[in-house]
Amino acid sequence: MILSMTGYGKAVVAYKEKKINVELKSLNSKTLDLSTRIAPLYREKEMEIRQKIQQALIRGKVDFAIWVEKDAQQDATPINADMVRFYYDQINRIAYEKEISLQMDWATLLRMPDVLSKQEAETLTEEEWAAVGQAIDQALGALTEFRRQEGAALEKKFNEKVDNIEALLLSIDPYEKARVEKIRARLTENLAAIKDVDYDKNRLEQELIYYIEKLDISEEKQRLTNHLGYFRETMAEQDGGQGKKLGFIAQEMGREINTTGSKSNQAEMQNIVVKMKDELEQIKEQVLNAL
Repeated sequence: MILSMTGYGKAVVAYKEKKINVELKSLNSKTLDLSTRIAPLYREKEMEIRQKIQQALIRGKVDFAIWVEKDAQQDATPINADMVRFYYDQINRIAYEKEISLQMDWATLLRMPDVLSKQEAETLTEEEWAAVGQAIDQALGALTEFRRQEGAALEKKFNEKVDNIEALLLSIDPYEKARVEKIRARLTENLAAIKDVDYDKNRLEQELIYYIEKLDISEEKQRLTNHLGYFRETMAEQDGGQGKKLGFIAQEMGREINTTGSKSNQAEMQNIVVKMKDELEQIKEQVLNAL
């Protein structure tokens, strides 16, 4: 089972008058590249959050965000009534004592120090942290399910491409067998065209066998077949995280296809090799998205 590195997950958990929002986005990356945006109240738990994400996602470029929505009344800045009364009385007294004409409005009072002040700083309780953990787990679960669905699509694509390479590899056989006879016939005809030349037919046969062996692609075909089978076996592993391994197998497949192409001195065979390279290139592009 393949998991993709591409994923998205979001969760919302209610806690008292708050809504705790967690959002996760993931793209492909060679390692875990994690960036976070954490609400101030939860920043003290950043290391725990990072460890939880790392254990669940392993690899990928991950964006994590957690924020809180509060009831408007709860989030409003309260007016300190005692401070308003203090400033009002003090200004009135000074105006009376100094015989100053008093023109005072609410805007003046509200601009005085400490009249508008936030409530005491919040502290993170174990109960609220448990709610946050629940939201993170739900978002991670949603992202993992997204990765699983994307991975299934990748696996389908890989199987299709592997099947195509296998079919192309089999299509080489008729041309390969005919090629040996063509090489033999061409060399014999060329020698026959040279007049007054006597040659050792046994030595010619030995040289011909040596030449044909150098162009033989049996080993390359067998190794490529083995790599295709191993690619399928690796895809079927249940623990996930096979992306890098599949990439290495694809590289080995490429080596055998390239060697086959270099030994193919026939246009039809070379055309087939080009098609195999195209199929393999599509595998290499998509394997970068596999976890």
